[in-house]
Amino acid sequence: MASISSVPEAVARVAYQASDVLIPIQPALSTDTDFSTHWKSAAAKKTASLIAKGTPEILPVRHNVDPFLSAYQPLRAGKLVAVAAPSSILVASVPHLYKLAQYPIVIHVTLEPREYSDYSDYSEITAIRQCGFTFLQSETLQEAQDIALSAHALAIKSGKGVIHFFDIGNSSYDYPIKLESREVIRGLIDVDAARAYQSTSIDSKGIYADDGRQATVTESGLSLHNGRSQVDLPSPTDRSQSKATSRDASSVGSPIRENSVGSTPTVSSASSVSEVIRRAVSSEDIFDFITEIWANFSTATGRSYQAFDYTGPENANSALFIFGSTGVFVDEIEKARVGTEYAGIGLITARLYRPWLGQKFGETLPPTVKRIAVLEQIRRKTTKWGPVLLDILMSLKTGQQVGDTPTIVGHQLRYIEPATVRQALRGIFQNLRSPSPIQNLEIGSSRGPQKPLTGYTLEQPKVESAYMKILDQVFGERLYVANRLDAPHAGVSATVASSPEYGFGSLLARSEHREKFIGEVAEAAKTQDFTTETPQSWLSKWTLNAKDTKRANSLALEVIARLSTDGSPLASKLLSLKSLFFKESYWLIGSDAWSYDLGNSGVHHVLASGANVNMLIIDSQPYSERTIADATRRKKDIGLYAMNYGNAYVASVAVYSSYTQVLEAMIEADQFDGPSVIVAYLPYNKEDESPLTVLQETKKAVDLGYWPLYRWNPDNEDGGLPNFQLDSERIKKELEEFLKRDNHLSQLMRRHPEFSANLSESYGSEIRTLQKRAAKNAYDTLLEGLYGAPMTILFASDNGNAESLAKRLGNRGKARGLKTVVMAMDDYPLEDLSGEENVVLMSSTAGQGEFPQNGRTFWDGIKEAGDIDLSNIKFAVFALGDSHYWPRKEDKIYYNKPGKDLDARIAVLGGKRLTDCGLGDDQDPDSYQTGYQDWEPKLWQALGVDKVEGLPEEPPPITNEDIKIQSNFLRGTIAEGLKDTSTGAIAASDQQLTKFHGTYMQDDRDLRDERKAQGLEPAYSFMIRCRLNGGVATPSQWLQMDEIASSLGNQTMKLTTRQTFQFHGVVKGKLKPAMRAINKALMTTIAACGDVNRNVMVSTLPMKSAYHRDVHQVSAKISDHLLPSTTAYHEIWLKDEDDNKTQIAGNALADQEPLYGPTYLPRKFKITIAIPPHNDTDVYAHDVGLIAIQNSEGRLEGFNVLVGGGMGVTHNNKKTYPRTGSMFGYAPADKIHVVCEKIMLVQRDHGDRKNRKHARLKYTIDDMGVEVYKGKVEELLGFEFASPKPFAFKSNIDTFGWQKDEFSLNHFTFFIENGRIEDTADFPMKTGLREIAKTDKGEFRLTGNQHLCLSNVHNSDLEQIKSLMKQYKLDNVQFSGLRLSSSACVAFPTCGLAMAESERYLPELITKLESCLEENGLSQDSIVMRMTGCPNGCARPWLAEVAFVGKAYSTYNMYLGGGYHGQRLNKLYRASIQEEEILGIMKPLLKRYALERHDGEHFGDFVIRIGMIKPTTEGKTFHDDVAEEESDGE
Repeated sequence: MASISSVPEAVARVAYQASDVLIPIQPALSTDTDFSTHWKSAAAKKTASLIAKGTPEILPVRHNVDPFLSAYQPLRAGKLVAVAAPSSILVASVPHLYKLAQYPIVIHVTLEPREYSDYSDYSEITAIRQCGFTFLQSETLQEAQDIALSAHALAIKSGKGVIHFFDIGNSSYDYPIKLESREVIRGLIDVDAARAYQSTSIDSKGIYADDGRQATVTESGLSLHNGRSQVDLPSPTDRSQSKATSRDASSVGSPIRENSVGSTPTVSSASSVSEVIRRAVSSEDIFDFITEIWANFSTATGRSYQAFDYTGPENANSALFIFGSTGVFVDEIEKARVGTEYAGIGLITARLYRPWLGQKFGETLPPTVKRIAVLEQIRRKTTKWGPVLLDILMSLKTGQQVGDTPTIVGHQLRYIEPATVRQALRGIFQNLRSPSPIQNLEIGSSRGPQKPLTGYTLEQPKVESAYMKILDQVFGERLYVANRLDAPHAGVSATVASSPEYGFGSLLARSEHREKFIGEVAEAAKTQDFTTETPQSWLSKWTLNAKDTKRANSLALEVIARLSTDGSPLASKLLSLKSLFFKESYWLIGSDAWSYDLGNSGVHHVLASGANVNMLIIDSQPYSERTIADATRRKKDIGLYAMNYGNAYVASVAVYSSYTQVLEAMIEADQFDGPSVIVAYLPYNKEDESPLTVLQETKKAVDLGYWPLYRWNPDNEDGGLPNFQLDSERIKKELEEFLKRDNHLSQLMRRHPEFSANLSESYGSEIRTLQKRAAKNAYDTLLEGLYGAPMTILFASDNGNAESLAKRLGNRGKARGLKTVVMAMDDYPLEDLSGEENVVLMSSTAGQGEFPQNGRTFWDGIKEAGDIDLSNIKFAVFALGDSHYWPRKEDKIYYNKPGKDLDARIAVLGGKRLTDCGLGDDQDPDSYQTGYQDWEPKLWQALGVDKVEGLPEEPPPITNEDIKIQSNFLRGTIAEGLKDTSTGAIAASDQQLTKFHGTYMQDDRDLRDERKAQGLEPAYSFMIRCRLNGGVATPSQWLQMDEIASSLGNQTMKLTTRQTFQFHGVVKGKLKPAMRAINKALMTTIAACGDVNRNVMVSTLPMKSAYHRDVHQVSAKISDHLLPSTTAYHEIWLKDEDDNKTQIAGNALADQEPLYGPTYLPRKFKITIAIPPHNDTDVYAHDVGLIAIQNSEGRLEGFNVLVGGGMGVTHNNKKTYPRTGSMFGYAPADKIHVVCEKIMLVQRDHGDRKNRKHARLKYTIDDMGVEVYKGKVEELLGFEFASPKPFAFKSNIDTFGWQKDEFSLNHFTFFIENGRIEDTADFPMKTGLREIAKTDKGEFRLTGNQHLCLSNVHNSDLEQIKSLMKQYKLDNVQFSGLRLSSSACVAFPTCGLAMAESERYLPELITKLESCLEENGLSQDSIVMRMTGCPNGCARPWLAEVAFVGKAYSTYNMYLGGGYHGQRLNKLYRASIQEEEILGIMKPLLKRYALERHDGEHFGDFVIRIGMIKPTTEGKTFHDDVAEEESDGE
């Protein structure tokens, strides 16, 4: 039978049943308490609650962020709240407790030890005893369960707050107890009263003014005579009314009033039986309520409780009252033998500590008791007499004759060793029976066992280390953090030492110490006490510049050097304090706890002082709608608060948004002479949050203006510069509009503060509503003059299919005489739906049966709405999906789930079907069109328009081929679109054309939902890809690329798998300047994308520079030979404003495409060159793969030619597949550019231009046959391929570290994880590479695996380069073999095709596998692992030994068995798996590989040999014999 063995579990289970909202107060969000662990477990199991509708809401709160603020909103919204709190936070929360006491909240308090002690402190309980709460105490495990239930029952019955406190250690040896009885809970808790409270809500102006809430009771004369009253349902009570009707409105917590005898309520004699009186809940009411609850409880369980519990003989002469841990005494007293000093005594404890009812205490005490020993476990004594002792004195003195009053002796209870309990009891009663007993006698050890606290020790959250690392990087040894957690502070607790007040005081003392030292140095400079005269002049120089950071620190080294050689006593004395010669950078580090009232005073002290102190305040509040809406959780805006002082430097930064801006702010803060405040954003829900989550939250907050990046420097005014600088690039323009609106709203909020939270929250949603309404009204206006029945078509579409189908249906409806409206579901005002006549809904399927982005809000509204009447509408639904996308039987529910759910829900709401739900399946012969062609005629028939004659012929859909041929050689309307400032986007057709120019339009998918919610268009930007022959760039070009990324992009560069630079985050207004800057660096972007030949790749080959140069020259010749000839690129991007001169070497002549023609190629065309034994460019994966063959002299002779490789695939479409190139033969180097041309021309003339999924050369060669295709190429060439030359590949990964070539030149290959060049707090990579480029040494070679090789470094330059590499951590290549062999595409957030994370997730996955690699001795073994966010294959996953290809968010297909040399395709092993299953497969497999592999056997070969996967022999068999067959079963 299940049982409970701990107090937290017993209490947590009861609170779960009796609450709507549960608030565990935790040391950190990532560190669950015993309470939150049980609550989360129950919620995860969807355990039903008696009180909550469903499962209670759990709101974890950090202990140092004013945690009781979180209780106000749910309480005022009519929710019953339970809090699990440590006793250490109670005193600081007193201002809140006084207000919360008037609400039915239950606070379960765990009594904590003081630091470095093992026994609990009851001081916090006595310190807050007057706050108006009812206090209940439990001592054993069973009592904890019972009293927890009593507390919740009492809170609901009385309408007042209850604090239930307990010492967990007191019951650590108790036997397990039974689970709580739901029937008993239901019997004790007044569910009707709870429901009544839940139906109310209280308007409040905030937390600082009393909201007037007071728990009251209503009673009639008859009720009073019967001695009963009824709790009035909670509602605000006006104070004036309360005074007139309440006998004792503040009696709870007042010992003097509560100890009066016979204080029963008085009713006017004029009151009639029917008169209803409303008054505040009194102490006697509380006693009556709890007595009734305990009586019912006794009947139900047989366990009885009283306000005061007395155990012992009825004729006891002495009694022991314990306010503390009773466990150590109970057993000893019970087994006491006759004759011992404490035999036959009574033991008293307070079960109901507040209100303290003196009369009840006296009634509990046997009349024979003449002496009472009072033990108080309270170590913070602020008065001579303990609070409990005073309570007992007042109780007995008031209720008895003076002569009858027992002798009362107070004792201070400390730690009692179990072995000394008997001795302690003997001492207590010897003192009690003494003629002159000693008051306040200490019992036990004052310290107890020395062991540190484990629950609430302060430590810096892992994610916050980013800012500390930047401080260390910037200031090095100059950095002094006064309140650093790991610093020693003699005699001061870590909690105090980390506070701003303590830190500020510490800095003032340190500053004064240095000022004194400066004076001593000045005096020393005037003396003749040095051995030589040299120190005096240097000391004088230093004294004059001691407050100038730069000069003082540069002079300090010289001064110290001179003093070190002087040898005089004075020199030695000054050297003993040599650290003070340096001017330190003083910092205080704080969290957002400093933004709340309870933590803000230290910030105020620093600002008011004007002292030169820097504060870094890290705000971890994630951007969320709920937080914004909760006005009571709003913090002070420290930035604005500081700017109002006018004397402080202020900056708002976010390291995951702009690393550069963080650096600038810290440097400027240090240089500013006065207080500086940097508020730093680092949002997380848990302290061990993944960097990816922090990044996504940061982007939302910064992009939408929730966390604007800015710097405020009062010193700028002296230089004629603006004080305020906004650094949030995207919101600069939006902020102008915001400030205008904010000025108006600020005035409104000041007049009506109760509206502030609603106003700030609702602006975005209001705009969205207005947009929907305007769009709908515009359609209605257009349709007013038309005839025919109306038909509203709503679509939800991710990839455009549902949208295109909806628009086509709308056009066909118009042709049949219907008035049609076509809109995205989320653009439609849901409240209008019930007024429609005919509604057609079309939805594709996203993720795991989810609605597409532009239909989610609509579905949420339909799903949750219970009051929408759709009985007047007729509807039809068509769903688009893939029946094989989720292969497992249990996942078949995801097939077309959005459409099916929509059809069922609208029917439930009363809608009448026009026809059954149509199902489009990508697995059908014509994809979704098969199902659609059957469904559409039924719709027309149901609408009565199926027999319309004379329908116009529909124009064919516009294809990419149409766009190209109508583009005027790639011009389109690109130039016009760039000038349109009303949007960040360009036209859809131009989006296809700009690819030929080397740029894609994208939007930030991390921000889509939030921007949409705010009524904003997506965060559009552009990706730019350079065309870089063979991946080789000069140092000058590197610097120019770095500057483009910093000033025009998102401050990062991507080294791609196609061996070139890629920039992200380029907004439309900066697109043209970026293109010009690239061309100014003598690079280009033309044909980096699009249906043309793209960047030609070459192996980096650092060991043979002459051979590499030969091959690189050929690659350049091929690239130049196959360039498009259109002048559109020059015309759009490079011409000066006067349109006369182009900014590039040479001018294009006329618009003609001798190679490509006006429609260019059917699809992209890729060429790569590999130099054996290195296949680091994946030569088998491209349309043309050239394998370099060297002659006997080690120079280039010619190439073996592979044709027909390609990587793109569509999930579950077996007509698509990856393919490795087929060997055509050998061709000499001087003719290879012509060979490539002819291969491309055959593809141009024979490739599929109707179906882009079938348009790549790999399908053309399979359709024609390899020999036929080869024959056509040879026919164009006029000669035949020779037999291929022998070659051998050994790997397709890079060789990291230093290597020398035949000329003794040095080459170093850097590990650039997934090709991302950026600066982070841990690794300033971008800065380091920039500093290396500034030396103008060697050249930069980008690798096909996304890494970087610094080449051709002379021996004379080696020391300088190595020094820079070490300084910026660039010399580290000590990573696991798996990590070094990994590669990932960009995927989220910018790639529009991504279905899952890739670049941002693969490093995390590898980290989770590395411990397994280490355990099995595989840390240095190379295993090629690749990940992509979709099946298009940018990171060439199909050749990896193990690959993960995104299928939905956090979901991947797993492939095994690729060739280590890149020569063999892999095969599907598991479909649609997530991280847990990935790790569950990989870890045992890696262990097996370590144990069972043959010598030299690679991982991909191993999994085939052991039968885990079958080899893929050619592309057409890629889908055959997979390890996990896709099931058709439902």
